[in-house]
Amino acid sequence: MHDPRIEHMNALKRIIRYLQGTLDYGLHIYPSSVSALVSYTDPDWGGCPETRRSTSGYYMFLGYNLVSWSAKRQTTLSLSSAVAEYRGVANEVSESCWLRNLLLELHFPVQKATLVYCDNVSAVYLFGNPVQHQRTKHIEIYIHFVHEKVAHGQVRILHVPSMYQIADIFTKGLPSVLFEDFRDSLSVRRPPAMTAGV
Repeated sequence: MHDPRIEHMNALKRIIRYLQGTLDYGLHIYPSSVSALVSYTDPDWGGCPETRRSTSGYYMFLGYNLVSWSAKRQTTLSLSSAVAEYRGVANEVSESCWLRNLLLELHFPVQKATLVYCDNVSAVYLFGNPVQHQRTKHIEIYIHFVHEKVAHGQVRILHVPSMYQIADIFTKGLPSVLFEDFRDSLSVRRPPAMTAGV
């Protein structure tokens, strides 16, 4: 059996080593004329070795700028990867509704539907066509919540191939090259080099 304390210490050492090497990195914000909300969401399934609970991760862009992100352990066990996906999407859609309302209060309403990308084809299909099956009854509330937002034109759930699922950066261990590529896609990078004479 693995000792959880040793695994946690090893994880903590990796995090500290990463942070020491990236002290000069930061989140960059740029002017953007695009006012669409776009998000990517993905869970691991039963990734916690102790509780077997899934971790959901998402991030959301307003135009070209990252404005919201989360990696959070789900509060209940998911009996399948699809259930973990439904819960993750519902959590992200809830956040996007909050952000849309905030932008409306700031007199910056989002006119188009929020695009939510996930890499689970069954989740994309079920959120668009919530046919009731006995197997989905236990996740019915998640499905209806998201379907209602889809029906009102506030959200569109779209499929993204797993190799482009940038939300994996929050939930899975990735090869260094892929991790760095995804991190750059989130606008987390070193400051621009200063040019001479500026």
